Amino acid sequence: MMMRSHSDEWVSGFLQTSPMFEPVREAGKSFEKLDHWPGIECLNQLNTDPIRAIATKSGKRIRFVPQAKATRQFVQRYEPRIYLTGEIQTREHNWHDLFNALVWLTYPRSKAALNQLHYRALLQESVHQKVMRSPLRDAATLLDESGVIVASSNDDLITLLKNFEWKTLFWEQRDAVIEQMKFFLFGHGLYEKALCPYLGMTGKGILFHVNEAFFERGLIDQIAMIDIWLANFLAREYLTSADLTPVPVLGYPGWSSDNTDSSYYDNQRYFRQRKMKKESRSSNFS
Repeated sequence: MMMRSHSDEWVSGFLQTSPMFEPVREAGKSFEKLDHWPGIECLNQLNTDPIRAIATKSGKRIRFVPQAKATRQFVQRYEPRIYLTGEIQTREHNWHDLFNALVWLTYPRSKAALNQLHYRALLQESVHQKVMRSPLRDAATLLDESGVIVASSNDDLITLLKNFEWKTLFWEQRDAVIEQMKFFLFGHGLYEKALCPYLGMTGKGILFHVNEAFFERGLIDQIAMIDIWLANFLAREYLTSADLTPVPVLGYPGWSSDNTDSSYYDNQRYFRQRKMKKESRSSNFS
């Protein structure tokens, strides 16, 4: 079942409405039966384990706090404040911020690495008084909002995805995709869109080649592995938009009730053809 629309109204059981929510179900399981929005302190209760407490790369334990008024003071800006204090400004009754919290709880290493990228890029812009956003921060924002991690043990499937051969990938190689390729939503903006999916919904993909044993593991183990790989990938600190491959996520088998018909993939306004040659990097992991 897919939600027809969303607003600030709470929807009990929302994590069961789409397979796209699978990665964050464990983090959000305590909210599943609520008939009202969880408060900010409910989110903080999910990060109380002293051994596994989520922290920033600066060593500050994260804590969700109410959103403050906008300020020009560098240390109080959204990303610097997270990095320097661990405080994540969060709006109540807000899907976008709730999913951001769930992503922090699901991919803690990657979110911490991404926050560090944001912080360092912003610091450089501030020191050098740059008006334009840097390519690094642009790419980090795209990943943060719309990221989708693609894990596959089949190089041919990865090549089809890179080359925008969508119908061949999702329809002609459908069984192989189900068995040897998996999508994991990362961007909290993309999760918000999944509440009311629409034709045109596109993620920004980072591709990881994995061994076949990866798909024999449970979901929690898969996510933990991806979290480590993505954090290591981001530690290189030269992320650009070229590292992010457009991914029409509703093409993945079962992610839309309409994609059980081959004609679904003939819509070139959504499943666009590749206009120019542009290689994106993928990483090998075992």
